[in-house]
Amino acid sequence: MERLAKYARGRAIFNGKQAEILDRAADILRDTPHAKHLAKLYIAVNVMDVLLTKSADLMFGEPPAYESGRPDSSPQQQRLNSIVEENDLNQLGHELVIGAGIRGDAWIKAYYAVRQDLSEVPTDDDGNPLIAAQPEPIIEAVDPSYVFPELSRGSRKRFKAVNIAYVEWVTETTKPGIEKYSLQKQPEVVEVPYLNVERHVPGFIMYDRFKLAPKNVDTTYDVPIQTFTILERVPTGRDSDLVETGLTWIPVFHVPYKTVDDDWRGISGIEKLESVLAAINDRLVQIDYILWKHSDPTAYGPDLGEAETRFSGRYIPVDKNDVTPGYMTWDSQLEGAFKELDILLGLVFQMSETPQWLFGTTLSEDKGGTGTSHTDGVAIKARFMPILSKVKRIRTHVDRAFRDALWTAMELENYANEGVDGFVPYEAVYPTIAWKDGIPRDEKELAEIMQIRTGGKATIDVQSAIKRQDEVDDEKAREIMARIEADEKTANGFVDSSIFNGGGGANEAN
Repeated sequence: MERLAKYARGRAIFNGKQAEILDRAADILRDTPHAKHLAKLYIAVNVMDVLLTKSADLMFGEPPAYESGRPDSSPQQQRLNSIVEENDLNQLGHELVIGAGIRGDAWIKAYYAVRQDLSEVPTDDDGNPLIAAQPEPIIEAVDPSYVFPELSRGSRKRFKAVNIAYVEWVTETTKPGIEKYSLQKQPEVVEVPYLNVERHVPGFIMYDRFKLAPKNVDTTYDVPIQTFTILERVPTGRDSDLVETGLTWIPVFHVPYKTVDDDWRGISGIEKLESVLAAINDRLVQIDYILWKHSDPTAYGPDLGEAETRFSGRYIPVDKNDVTPGYMTWDSQLEGAFKELDILLGLVFQMSETPQWLFGTTLSEDKGGTGTSHTDGVAIKARFMPILSKVKRIRTHVDRAFRDALWTAMELENYANEGVDGFVPYEAVYPTIAWKDGIPRDEKELAEIMQIRTGGKATIDVQSAIKRQDEVDDEKAREIMARIEADEKTANGFVDSSIFNGGGGANEAN
């Protein structure tokens, strides 16, 4: 319950429910001396969105390279490239990092099946879909609120089983029955909850389905969570409720945001900041209240003989004996509210290990600088050090889970196609991932350093240079090289022009 409640609170904070306050305050501040604070309000409302997204941007903004350790023409490297591309692994990773930052946990699973959902496709007389789709290795994210792992005895990290369980509401029509006094009861449409369970253990997947009855709502951790009572086991509707995977491990992998050694559950980027974020929300509400109070202050002046008088757009003639009309104002301490908001935002950036200037602006003077005082690669990397250290910490979990999932996908593909005509089996290999740090590099500076260290020798082959510069795979790089060679032949001609030089001398010698 505590874990599920943490997920729900993190999602609510990430969604930024204070956006309405920002819109109202921005309209009022736009033409006032406080307009300079609009950027601060914007960041305050969306602070966790931008903080959690930045780590994902640095990790997957420049796509990493996936290598099998085999030649580019090998089936292992070709299948690895195909699995990465078909599953949009970089986009999946970007979403996983943001999701793990919100909840603390993310999960992925690998399986071999048809990717398309054919449940709505017309079928033939035997119940088979009228279109054919080939199964393939699939790597996809699993909602962490559906995952319930079981720890191995004596361990706080290893799992003996991983259950993926979720509640499905099914629309059903009740059967009419005979009531007292022989009154026919009319059928009615109701929604009935069912629990679907997918239990993963090494080598097998077990499926179950149970009928539920709503019980109550648990609010122990300040989030309403619906609970149910399990009534009975019902058929799953599958051909087999026990599926063999051919693996000696569980094909479901945990991607935590940050962990400690005594608990498998991840620590999110939000939970440690909840109290500070609540204080920021209080300041936003206070600023909004002050602005609205000042938008229509109480007025005073001469008795105009009217019960209600609106001053807007009216001219009030007065003489020297009349009381000059005016407004009753009070010391709102608006500057103090903005100053406290500034301090609270600074705490958020500090606890998130993220320099403020990383977003192109700072909220106040002399707090972290602008990030542009040094432009060489070493200086930029040094100023990025806090966020880079954070990204590397997150990356250790993503790297392990991705490599395990890719290896599992290749093993599942070979196991599922064993003995299938037309399939060429290959040895699954455990891949490596070459990550990039995501910060801009001074390519000229790097090339000059390499030239000095190697004494002017080449440090990279043409194919690798094209692959890295244009961010393409090996096949595309070879295609570009072939076109370059064809252009050179066209420009220089197919015959060496030197054979025509010195022809006269040769004839004279003869």
